[in-house]
Amino acid sequence: MAETGAFTIDADWLQQRLGSPGISIVDASWYLPAQGRNARAEYDAAHIPGAIFFDQDAVVAPDAALPHTLPDPLTFARHAGSMGISADDTIVVYDGPGMFSAPRVWWMFRTMGVFQVYVLDGGFDRWKAEDRPVTAEKTKIAPNFFHVDFDASRVASIEDMLKIVATGESQIADARPAGRFTGDDPEPRAGVRGGHMPGAKSLPASSLAKDGKLLPPDELRKRFDEAGIDLSKPVVTSCGSGITAAVITLALETLGHSANRLYDGSWTEWGSRSDTPVVKGK
Repeated sequence: MAETGAFTIDADWLQQRLGSPGISIVDASWYLPAQGRNARAEYDAAHIPGAIFFDQDAVVAPDAALPHTLPDPLTFARHAGSMGISADDTIVVYDGPGMFSAPRVWWMFRTMGVFQVYVLDGGFDRWKAEDRPVTAEKTKIAPNFFHVDFDASRVASIEDMLKIVATGESQIADARPAGRFTGDDPEPRAGVRGGHMPGAKSLPASSLAKDGKLLPPDELRKRFDEAGIDLSKPVVTSCGSGITAAVITLALETLGHSANRLYDGSWTEWGSRSDTPVVKGK
């Protein structure tokens, strides 16, 4: 089905199918404060025709203490159904720059049992630059029933991570920028220590894409090798709050690596606790 990879599709494929039944287009844009972009305002001003906005600050576990905590299956189903999405749809997820926040929503749908879900290579910024169709019209939504088949094996908890750090039973791939991994650069959230989990490997999400497109498989394998990650062994992905960790997850799945989990609490949880070991430097 996909034209550029197992879990990505290219802009030509999507443009040819705009308005087709059974395709849900999801704008999953989300930005750090330092990026100076407002995802919802940008969506309201222009989006791919038929796209609905997926608010990653709203589709979370109710009353969660951490940002972007994966909601329980029924809560997710309620949100997805209210967006008019069916689990039987072909779902195409995109963000502004490409390969930043969209893979997180791709992972969420996969975790909830959807397999016909893909990330748009190049993102909306490239879509606009190529003068493809955009609209400011509000997408009409017909609420739908969303069937969930939750796969808990895709999610790692703090308890899982404490065990992994203690035993080394799984590799840890950290998607944050290198400066945050080493602790040389400050964390964007107050009260969160700098550094990384013992044994973790640095694999910045930005190193896995170019111009908003996921790197070809041979280049992805090279990035994992350079980071010291063995693709024949289990991997847990992590980042700041569980968003860009999914870029690594997408790369792993593209390479056929299925023995992976995403640490949902990520560094915001680990770095803010007093009982978790932290390492600084490379």
